[in-house]
Amino acid sequence: MKPLLVLLVSTAWTLTGAQYYYQGLMDYLENRLLAIEDRMQFWHDQSHRYHTELQDFKKLTAEAVDGLRNEHSVLLKDLEGAAVRVDRVEREMDYVETQTSPRACANKADKVLEQGAWGLEESRGEEEEEEDWEELYSRVSDCVEIISAIRSVKILKRVGSPKGMWTRDPRSSKVYIFNGTSGDSIIQFNSVRDFSGSPGVTSSRQIRLPSDWSGPGSAVYNGYLYYIQQDTDTDVQVVKYDLLSGSVTDIAMLPVESHAIVYSLNPETVADLAADDEGLWLLYAASDSEPNINLAKMDPATLDIEQIWDTRCPRENAEAAFVVCGTVYVVYNTRLASRSRVQCVFDVNDMVISEEAPLLYFPRRYGSHASLKYNPEEKQLYGWDDGYQIIYRLTMKRKLLV
Repeated sequence: MKPLLVLLVSTAWTLTGAQYYYQGLMDYLENRLLAIEDRMQFWHDQSHRYHTELQDFKKLTAEAVDGLRNEHSVLLKDLEGAAVRVDRVEREMDYVETQTSPRACANKADKVLEQGAWGLEESRGEEEEEEDWEELYSRVSDCVEIISAIRSVKILKRVGSPKGMWTRDPRSSKVYIFNGTSGDSIIQFNSVRDFSGSPGVTSSRQIRLPSDWSGPGSAVYNGYLYYIQQDTDTDVQVVKYDLLSGSVTDIAMLPVESHAIVYSLNPETVADLAADDEGLWLLYAASDSEPNINLAKMDPATLDIEQIWDTRCPRENAEAAFVVCGTVYVVYNTRLASRSRVQCVFDVNDMVISEEAPLLYFPRRYGSHASLKYNPEEKQLYGWDDGYQIIYRLTMKRKLLV
């Protein structure tokens, strides 16, 4: 009996302990669930607040975007109006410049020459005056024309890179394309019409040269290609290449340092060859310390340098130059491309006086000229402007005869 009683008491005690344990466990779980519910409520409140703030921000952003769109439309209209006004001003400037009397960049010798010229004109008749002029000058160039205005502009197409050169042989209709600043080949078209009418450079002939040409300073004259070649770091040569036979006929060393550039705005041009009515010319800088552009008259047959002049035209801010009737026209621009203009003129016979040196502005088109080549037969300039091939037609007048 006694063992039974002990068993009952032990069982009752065990059940009582288990009851307290499970009750405590239930209380703990209930507290944890309440804490989780509180935290979930807090997260819900936070999420609702963030959602409200996001909606408000979205609304403000939408209003700001609408405002920016309206301002963009207004600004776009203002810019379009400004572009129209600028275009109108440029056309008016072009008109005013064509009506403005040209002025020269003349030195003291030019002024003395001018005074002597007008003295002769007042004291003698027209026939005697012309005889006196012939006696007064020992002419290097017999041509007596000077540019008075740019008559028209024709943009043919856009082929190639921003830098390059194109020209036409004065004695034929063939056109030659020099794409880039160096290479071992050039492109030939039978005519300007073929070039302008062809898509890209199709229907053209590629001419492979025996050596690389350097810079957009080449010239085509009487069936020969004259191009600049740099073999080493110090040697600058001009190569005479027969376009008919496809062979080199002569090579001559130039008095040019390889690191001396002709035009500061076109550092790829180490030397610039030009052809006009009187023959072949070379524009160069003897050294990098030389401030002005030098001019040399070359024999196209032997490549000998016959005479050299200091043009007194600075290299700084020069982008290109060309020669017409023995007169050098240096074209200037700015680092940030603006309107190109002829700002300095040099005549080998000192026949350009202050009343006749042209004040020429090129109509602004795209960027700046990488090259300008004169064709004496057509009295036109072939320009390369940011990859566009452009023809400038010129109006001429006689030197010393207004």
